[in-house]
Amino acid sequence: MTKKKYDRIVPISQALLVTFLWSTSFIIIKWGLVEIPPITYAGLRYLIASLCFLPFITRKKYITEIKVLTRKEWRKLILLGFVFYTFTQGAQFLGLSLLPSVTVSLMLNFTPIVVAVLGIFILNEKPTTLQWIGAVLFLLGILTYFFPIDFVGNQALGLIVMSVGVLANAGSAIIGRDINRSKNISPLVITFISMGVGSIFLIIIGFVKDGIPAIGFETWMYLLWLAIINTAFAFTLWNLTMQTLTAMESSIINGTMLIQIAVLAWFFLDESISIQEGAGMLIAATGAVLVQIKARKRVK
Repeated sequence: MTKKKYDRIVPISQALLVTFLWSTSFIIIKWGLVEIPPITYAGLRYLIASLCFLPFITRKKYITEIKVLTRKEWRKLILLGFVFYTFTQGAQFLGLSLLPSVTVSLMLNFTPIVVAVLGIFILNEKPTTLQWIGAVLFLLGILTYFFPIDFVGNQALGLIVMSVGVLANAGSAIIGRDINRSKNISPLVITFISMGVGSIFLIIIGFVKDGIPAIGFETWMYLLWLAIINTAFAFTLWNLTMQTLTAMESSIINGTMLIQIAVLAWFFLDESISIQEGAGMLIAATGAVLVQIKARKRVK
């Protein structure tokens, strides 16, 4: 194997590992929800994950960077934490308590479509023809997955929750892009502050709403794995792979999560997928990838 091929295989393998870890999060969250209320669960996960960055954030250059942040920059970071972690992640955990894992994953894949539309008005970024084709494909996949529309139990409420989560996720992408575009703040500082702030909001809301839960040893292991491995480690590794992989490669690899989650949910949670639902997922995943390819190229 030549060095050039090896240099491509390593980051691709690392990116696939990250998507696998992120996919397992949906399963682990489902297991932990038996003991921990969803909002508190989300808050604990991201608070512990943010604490994992302390050994790095306490370095002199990052401390200096934090000290010179302007009020405007602090407001943006707090807003990002509130929108991306409190609203988006809170909605995801709440959605997983009401809906099958695959449905939540499919809803989250709606985010690039919303971002592309919001980008027209907020960032003056007009979608390309390929993006519009991707959006149409995604909507076609959604219709195929849910047809005929017949919600059972709390599914309607779950879809409303996830719709709010998707809008919040799209909004956080716009806010994050605005913060990163200036290149005045390092990614580590952005992640540490926004994650810390958002997780504190989640924990306060969770404790007020549901009280302090009694957490068993096994559930603590789920929580620590989610925070340390699937969040702190996985996000860091993903950012590392993006230094080498193209936008197209990253988008395609990220798009495999929908299929990975479906397989994992079938195996571990006994959430079966019909042929029609599988077809809808594939169509929607293809559409989402097409939109992300072009969108990410603009960002780079």
